[in-house]
Amino acid sequence: MIKLIHGDCMEYLAGCKENQFDLAICDPPYGIGENGQKPNRTDRWKGAPKEIKYKKATWDKKPVGKNCIDLILHSSKNQIIWGANHFISKISIDSSCWIVWDKKTAGDFADCELAWTSFDTTVRKFEWLWNGFRKEKPEHRIHPTQKPIALYRWLLQNYAKQGDTILDTHGGSMSIAIACYIEGFDLVCIEKDKDYYDAAKKRYDTYVANNPRMFEPEELRQETQGELF
Repeated sequence: MIKLIHGDCMEYLAGCKENQFDLAICDPPYGIGENGQKPNRTDRWKGAPKEIKYKKATWDKKPVGKNCIDLILHSSKNQIIWGANHFISKISIDSSCWIVWDKKTAGDFADCELAWTSFDTTVRKFEWLWNGFRKEKPEHRIHPTQKPIALYRWLLQNYAKQGDTILDTHGGSMSIAIACYIEGFDLVCIEKDKDYYDAAKKRYDTYVANNPRMFEPEELRQETQGELF
């Protein structure tokens, strides 16, 4: 079951049991000031769509807080947390298994992104061209820090086990929801911003409608924060 929640992840996590989820894959704010208003760097290539405009936002003014990290660690057995190089001091556990997403290009954004993990294995690298969404398989962009579906599919294929329940505390574009649908994982995905939630839900619904499962019915349960408590 894919459960998309419009609400505050801190409130949701406060009600979770220890190790309630098998794997948390989260992409919280890094604190680098990405608010959707920077000059668009996605469309500097022939045939690109028009510049994408986002509403002005302040969600990335500060990196995610330690309280949120602690709740993620408490509520899940294993974790993959993107951007942790910006707030590693808030994670009190060392890791031998950092994940490197190599965007295969240099530009205004970082050449790579890093994810801290709780796994006791070696560093792994995923390569996927993402320079301004001039990428290997086109995806409609709805969020300024959107990650490719292929990245989440790779994470699920390599770090999740059949039957695992996945948690994402900062849904954003909800690429992870589409990846979990494709790979057959249960997911709870939370997004606080109503505009992003609505756009991401529409994106997910459109994908499911255009890619129905042949043998396994898709379940989607929408919940607002008021329905959770």
